[in-house]
Amino acid sequence: MSVREFFNELGGTRVEGELIKTIAFSLVSSFAIVAILYYLRLRFIASFWMSQGFFLLLALVGYACVVPVVHHIRAYRTFACMPGMMIGMTLGMIAGFLAGFFVGATNGMFVGGVFGMVVGITLGAWMGSCSCGIMGFMEGTMAGFMGGLMGAMTAVMLLNDHLRLASVLVLVVCIVMLGGLHYMTYSEMKREQRQRSDSQALVIGLSLILAFVTTWLMVYGPRSGLFG
Repeated sequence: MSVREFFNELGGTRVEGELIKTIAFSLVSSFAIVAILYYLRLRFIASFWMSQGFFLLLALVGYACVVPVVHHIRAYRTFACMPGMMIGMTLGMIAGFLAGFFVGATNGMFVGGVFGMVVGITLGAWMGSCSCGIMGFMEGTMAGFMGGLMGAMTAVMLLNDHLRLASVLVLVVCIVMLGGLHYMTYSEMKREQRQRSDSQALVIGLSLILAFVTTWLMVYGPRSGLFG
């Protein structure tokens, strides 16, 4: 019954009713900045679509699913210890894994791993700490650290074994887990009122930053010897 209630709330007046709109804002923002970059620079790179374009598009879809979690969690501000730790761990792991995986697929393990760690640790520690303090901070940091490295390593291991198909599968699984995180948040807080009302500016800003940095790294960042 609670699952049905959650889906009903996607069109309601609570925080969950903003999720679809937030995803749309993130997706449009990400694609807009990449479209501008493509018109200005990327269209002159002959191998862009073959080498980086596919992974960049999947990364943008992934970010459009990660960033709304920040909006959702910040609306409630404070959670019990266990859900807060789960929030930090899940967001840190998935954000780090996705960022590390897609950049690792185009640049190699070092650049992908470092970028994945930065994204995963930043988002995981941020959301974990605002949920339940130091324990959430530690969970988010550890999960982001591991997820970033594991994502990049997985991409490099799959370079000669259906990497593109694996990329789609990875993205689908991560989206399902993020959906589960939204549902868990709703289950924990459905009797509570929102504590903060953020505008979509934070979502747009995070999406633009992630899209821009990912594009720059994929196209102009250093590459492993595996990529020539």
